[in-house]
Amino acid sequence: MRPLTFKIDESTAGRAVKSLLRHELAASDAHISRLKRRENGILLNGKPCYVTARVQAGDELQMEIGDEPDGHIVPMAFPLDVRFEDEYLLVIDKPAGIAVHQSTRNPEELTLENAVCAYLGGSISPHPVSRLDRGTSGLILFAKSGYLHERLRRMQHTGAYLRTYQGIAVGKVEPPSGKIERPIGLAEGSTYRRAVTVGGAPALTEYRTLAGNERLTLLELLPRTGKTHQLRVHMASVGYPLAGDWLYGERNDALIARPALHSCSLELTHPITGEQIKLVSELPEDMRVLTQDMTFLVEDD
Repeated sequence: MRPLTFKIDESTAGRAVKSLLRHELAASDAHISRLKRRENGILLNGKPCYVTARVQAGDELQMEIGDEPDGHIVPMAFPLDVRFEDEYLLVIDKPAGIAVHQSTRNPEELTLENAVCAYLGGSISPHPVSRLDRGTSGLILFAKSGYLHERLRRMQHTGAYLRTYQGIAVGKVEPPSGKIERPIGLAEGSTYRRAVTVGGAPALTEYRTLAGNERLTLLELLPRTGKTHQLRVHMASVGYPLAGDWLYGERNDALIARPALHSCSLELTHPITGEQIKLVSELPEDMRVLTQDMTFLVEDD
């Protein structure tokens, strides 16, 4: 991965290298610490330098942003539906049923991390920017280095990084649109299940009805925060759990064999190039069939 280069002008002359790395190149202290141990991690005018060095107008500062091989993730081949890729980022359309992260309980299980590691050559650990539950399908973004992951993490839930979901809730959702602002924490007595709890972390979800009937409602869901199981917990908390959600609603394999949740849209400003990226993923078949007898709402222009 090509290093980032920053040209020093009169407005930045006299500053310390570390200040420029932090504020102009958005490097975290952890990344700077790692770079100091690399032979060419930080270069000033083509030569290694101390982070305390002062720069002058006309200087050129260079910083490595790629990861070194680590062997942390075991590569495992699996066909991937790649929706976007460049030197820095990778977007996959994830099928339901595969976990994103490796688990210590079953380290030999194939996960999306294993598959992406294999796709990228097998030596670099991929960095999923956001987490999708095993049963959730749709778009997921991977950063190709820890530096890029940190920059994207800071962008989440801002106008520069927007994820939209579609979900199918049980019942006719009323009101048809709104906000759910309820704190989320661990459910009492559980290390996995979440619940709306006093003292939980603030969480905000916006929703809008797209279609429905008396039994089911197709929703657009916009998480404004990123809490574990947030969309599932919030919809269940207002009396409309997602169809097939065995954890927060009722298991119903005859209807759908997973929580009916799909990551349908990803919009972001590329952290390096500034390119505006917008990707869309259509509803998978197991959710689409549930909408066949729904009435779709038509918005006025």
